[in-house]
Amino acid sequence: MIEFVPGVAAKLNLRTQDVTAVLQLLGEGATIPFIARYRKDKTGALDEVQIQQIQDEANFQKEFSERKAFIEKTITEQGKMTPELQRKINAATTIAALEDIYLPYKPKRRTKAQVARENGLEPLSVLIFEQGNFNLIKEAEGFLNEHVKTPEDAIAGARDIIAEQVNEHAEVRARMRRLFESMATVQSKVVSDKEQEAIKYKDYFDFTEPINKIPSHRLLAIMRGFMEGVLRMEISPVEEDALATIEDMFLKSDNEAGVQVKKAIRDSWRRLLHPGLESEFRSSLKAKADDEAINVFSENLRQLLLSSPLGSKRILALDPGYRTGCKVVCLDEKGALINTGLIYIHEPNRLMDAEHKIRTMVKEYAIQSFAIGDGTAGRETEQFIKKLNLGLPVFLVNEDGASIYSASEIAREEFPDEDITIRGAVSIGRRLMDPLAELVKIDPKSIGVGQYQHDVNQVRLKERLDQTVISCVNTVGVNLNTASKHLLRYVSGIGPGIAENIISYRNELGRFTSRRQLMKVPRLGNKAYEQCAGFLRIKDGDDPLDASAVHPEAYKVVSDMAADIGVEVKSLIGNEELIKKLEPKKYITKETGEHTLRDIINELKKPGLDPRSEVQQFEFAAIYGIEDVKVGMVVPGSVTNITRFGAFVDIGVKQDGLVHVSEIANKYITDPNEVLKLNQKVNVLVTEVDIARKRIALSIKQAEAPPARKEKQMPPQPRKDFNKPKEKDPAPLNMNDALSMLKNKFGK
Repeated sequence: MIEFVPGVAAKLNLRTQDVTAVLQLLGEGATIPFIARYRKDKTGALDEVQIQQIQDEANFQKEFSERKAFIEKTITEQGKMTPELQRKINAATTIAALEDIYLPYKPKRRTKAQVARENGLEPLSVLIFEQGNFNLIKEAEGFLNEHVKTPEDAIAGARDIIAEQVNEHAEVRARMRRLFESMATVQSKVVSDKEQEAIKYKDYFDFTEPINKIPSHRLLAIMRGFMEGVLRMEISPVEEDALATIEDMFLKSDNEAGVQVKKAIRDSWRRLLHPGLESEFRSSLKAKADDEAINVFSENLRQLLLSSPLGSKRILALDPGYRTGCKVVCLDEKGALINTGLIYIHEPNRLMDAEHKIRTMVKEYAIQSFAIGDGTAGRETEQFIKKLNLGLPVFLVNEDGASIYSASEIAREEFPDEDITIRGAVSIGRRLMDPLAELVKIDPKSIGVGQYQHDVNQVRLKERLDQTVISCVNTVGVNLNTASKHLLRYVSGIGPGIAENIISYRNELGRFTSRRQLMKVPRLGNKAYEQCAGFLRIKDGDDPLDASAVHPEAYKVVSDMAADIGVEVKSLIGNEELIKKLEPKKYITKETGEHTLRDIINELKKPGLDPRSEVQQFEFAAIYGIEDVKVGMVVPGSVTNITRFGAFVDIGVKQDGLVHVSEIANKYITDPNEVLKLNQKVNVLVTEVDIARKRIALSIKQAEAPPARKEKQMPPQPRKDFNKPKEKDPAPLNMNDALSMLKNKFGK
């Protein structure tokens, strides 16, 4: 990959030496989180996003280089390579440009033009294309044979050859591509007799929007309707504009030959150019929309995975239900299941029993907090628990994907003897304790924070979401002695196999007391240790630095620091007064630069600091169903999903409300992520309620708008006496009097 450094650096506007360092490290097997965290001195402190861009761009340039070499080889083997053609290939900067050059030489199915050539009509096509003055019919008669019966057949075959030449002309394709980019529109219409079936696509029954303005969510909606067969879709500029552009290039005369060239151009556009370019732009627009939707999903997932954890508390978790009752589980500080139960809070004759069970469990297991799933009957269950007045915090927990987890192989492996509903309740409780550790067990697509996630490229989606999970896990760090294998597998340098081995080692030999013990885990060699060690934490271990993000390779630096000020390492950790005495520049070496030392100092100040904020309790308004929601209400809510067109907010009823992007802020924004984050608490004004369609429209900016300004109250005026003689107007001032008054008031 090193050969692509100049091109990557130029494309991304990065320093050549930084790009070189990144590609070398990637080539040596380093992971992106490791490079971003522990090799800042080599890379100029590039972050994960920039490193990922370098990797992606290098892969693209490698693919481009390989395709270019293949095209050159193929054309050369055909004996058709010329200096001019080689120059054009060398000048191409995109795959599309390369493919346009290659198109005339590309092996293809038997076309109408090929048939015409086989029938000996190529000389006639050349003659017509030159558009000289000659008797067309007479010339065409000279090309009749057993396959070409009439002059008209000969002329039609010649037109087929011209149409293909126009289609394969690189400059024509480049101009048409520019025309598409600047002038094409996406058009959709409902398929006849499919109006009812397509009712959810009503906004697109007769729709047009320029391709350079259409947002990703609208394009994906239209494409979904198109794939379902209920919408017709076309991407095209105005046909007359396209034809005029091509005719300017080739049309020389309005004689008989010119008329045939004009017909061939129209045929080329309609039969070859337009369908091909429409397909190309449909694919490129889809890819662009996919990327945007994947970016939205990735950002939402990141925010969700980094949600505030409650931490190591004893939890009583409830998976609410009506007819089947509420499943209850008790978890210890490590998330281990210690008891289960079932209560019925919607049957009056069983309510006292439910209260007794909860009170008993809370006392017996020293419960410190409640976690309640926010799905069906969640609010009613919350109300029931709060009425018990147990003095413990109560949290509603997003349960999206909990049912997926409870039926998964992972859940069966963790709880082989428990009912599927109990597994779901455990997942709810553990999500409150540590969202990251629990959510990594679920397919991200099931978590419910995406936008058209089932319509986008699934390979790219999985790749990006995996990258997001890896980034989040390594950002937070992992407790080596409590982490599940599902969490460990996302740590830098550790895959599923090594994660299994770590768990086996821990089960057989007990807890880890030192990071160095990792070297005894089967298949965890020097490279894997280098990559993973800094992201794994050991609390109360042999070395206090093992609980921090300081990498073992930097332990000697910290030891030298402590020795220089005459203290032990453990005394230095967390002691800002001692840390202030250090002179960081003194420890700069070839291996340890300023960036690394800065990170070490920051880590010593707050070792093993969890970057996530503390979880906060939240109280919904006293509304429990969409029937309780009225237009004009201002209620608290929590942001549950963010898309390009707006944000979904949970206000405590079963249906999340939508805040359109135009209703988020009192300023123009194009992306809700500019001002909102997942799980953010907001006040919203209800602007519309559609019970039949189960839709609620909300506004944040109207809820936050200052109260209407009251008109200034005028003091009461004396009642006018119309019988009183009218006073005379005062005599007007002359200029001298006016100046005297001004001087008296304001001075000179």
